Amino acid sequence: MTADMVAPAWMHTQISAEQYDAWTEEQCAGIEIVDGMVVVSPSASKRHNRLARLLANALDAAAGPDWNADTDFDVRLQDVPLTNRRPDVVVYRADTLDLATTRPEHVLMVVEVVSPGSETTDRVVKVDQYAKAGIPFYWRVEPAATGVPIVYTYVLDPATKVYRDGEMFTGTVKATAPFSVAVDLGAI
Repeated sequence: MTADMVAPAWMHTQISAEQYDAWTEEQCAGIEIVDGMVVVSPSASKRHNRLARLLANALDAAAGPDWNADTDFDVRLQDVPLTNRRPDVVVYRADTLDLATTRPEHVLMVVEVVSPGSETTDRVVKVDQYAKAGIPFYWRVEPAATGVPIVYTYVLDPATKVYRDGEMFTGTVKATAPFSVAVDLGAI
């Protein structure tokens, strides 16, 4: 290993919420913080980004004035140790638009689009973290051999802080919860 291959020191120590909050948006792009440690995510594919944007646009249009849906920003699941996740799509309270930190109590739903390398994280780890944080709805978008994605929906049981299975959609999503929305993912 050469000196050029050594990872920066901040990748080997826990990051506090205060340290992270002082970083620039460029420093925060493409990473998540899990238990205070930086986790680097590879760049998503164009198909992945298009699916996320298509879902965000449909959810945003269907959500009404009280909710917004966007992509590519942090949700602060906990302060100590710091855990920030960057879901592919977040449906959040419209009145929190200008808050610097989005917290679980601001969030109605998160969506993760599964990519090669994120399977276990999106199917197991994030599901548990989002449920324990109290986020009411979780959608997971899976690639399929047909090219038409499959969407699995989950609803939080607030008593147990565990998601229960909701509906499953192939191609066209016609969901009624958390609000009525229809989107054709087969058009990708």
